[in-house]
Amino acid sequence: MSRIGKLPVVVPAGVTVSTANNEIKVKGPKGELVQGLATGVKLVQEGNHVNVVRQDDERQSRSNHGLTRALLNNMVTGVTKGYERKLLITGVGFKGEIKGKTLVLALGYSHPVEFPFPKGVTIEVDKSTTLIVKGADRQVVGETAAKLRALRSPDSYKGKGVRFENEHVRLKAGKTAKK
Repeated sequence: MSRIGKLPVVVPAGVTVSTANNEIKVKGPKGELVQGLATGVKLVQEGNHVNVVRQDDERQSRSNHGLTRALLNNMVTGVTKGYERKLLITGVGFKGEIKGKTLVLALGYSHPVEFPFPKGVTIEVDKSTTLIVKGADRQVVGETAAKLRALRSPDSYKGKGVRFENEHVRLKAGKTAKK
């Protein structure tokens, strides 16, 4: 049996978990999330705990067991605490600012880069060089942060660009290191 799948998901007060039409709906103070229920598993709610139970011992059901539990736990965490990713902008003249529901970045290109906020995500700019991506859906927050990083990924010689907060960029030696 899956070590992750057999753990119960604790549902805090103010959060409701329901299943209907092969969908899991989790509603809490930070919003509502909907996820499709995988085949071969079902949810059993007991008080403030939700258990993911396999219906059979098929290979696909065993695979979906731990996955469904992890996704459900991420949804419950998202609607209670939320998720956030921090990105750092490094480089002379590189900065970001918010105009309405659009993030405008100066990343060394000949034009400013405009990035509209995805649905369910908020982006904050701290000191014009730190971006904070927040939201209830873990997958959307991570994907948005990855798209922001891809706008100007860190260069390997000077380290200029957009990087995650704890990311370490190994810098290469320049041409003069050859001598």
